[in-house]
Amino acid sequence: MKRYVLLGGLLLSAFVALGLVVHGAPARPDAAVAGTLEDRWRGPLGDVAAGVSAVLGPVLPVLLGVSLLVVAWLLWRRAARARAGLLLRLLLLLALCRSTSFTFKPLFERERPREYVDFAYPSGHVVSVASTGFVVVVLCLWLARRLVRRAAWAACVATALCAVSRMALGVHWLTDTVGAVLAVGGVGLLAGAALRLLPAPDPVPAGRRAA
Repeated sequence: MKRYVLLGGLLLSAFVALGLVVHGAPARPDAAVAGTLEDRWRGPLGDVAAGVSAVLGPVLPVLLGVSLLVVAWLLWRRAARARAGLLLRLLLLLALCRSTSFTFKPLFERERPREYVDFAYPSGHVVSVASTGFVVVVLCLWLARRLVRRAAWAACVATALCAVSRMALGVHWLTDTVGAVLAVGGVGLLAGAALRLLPAPDPVPAGRRAA
């Protein structure tokens, strides 16, 4: 558990440090990416990015959260209290990870690359996708170890696509998306350890299950 707490603390510290560094003028990587994509959101690239953002965004943690709640309720009614409790802890983990954007945006008050509602750091869309992916990976660690690698790859790809779409739309800087991943990773590891979700228990060998 200590390594998860240590790594989570490091990621969260890196998130705060990055936010303080980029709070003022955009960093060079931010300016370079924004300059390359400037005004392209008005064309076909923007249409594709808008479609990606509509799918890979805040809707994902909502769908996952509702699913976890419904299944937990069904399991509770069937007296599968331990499994229901696991899903409820995962739901709380999801809420804590997702709340990073709501919590930290007003603290950093970073402006967007173009005029847009709300502050920029960290990206709420990227936080949403990364939070969903993080919780799905933890869920697989507990209930479907064989799917962990696939879930991790899917989470990384989805998070990267979301980040690119938000930058292509000109509503986020590069560091907004990086900060979102750092925030979710930090809070996820710390909260996962506190909720006794990390580390996940070792799988029971097939021979022992048969016995």
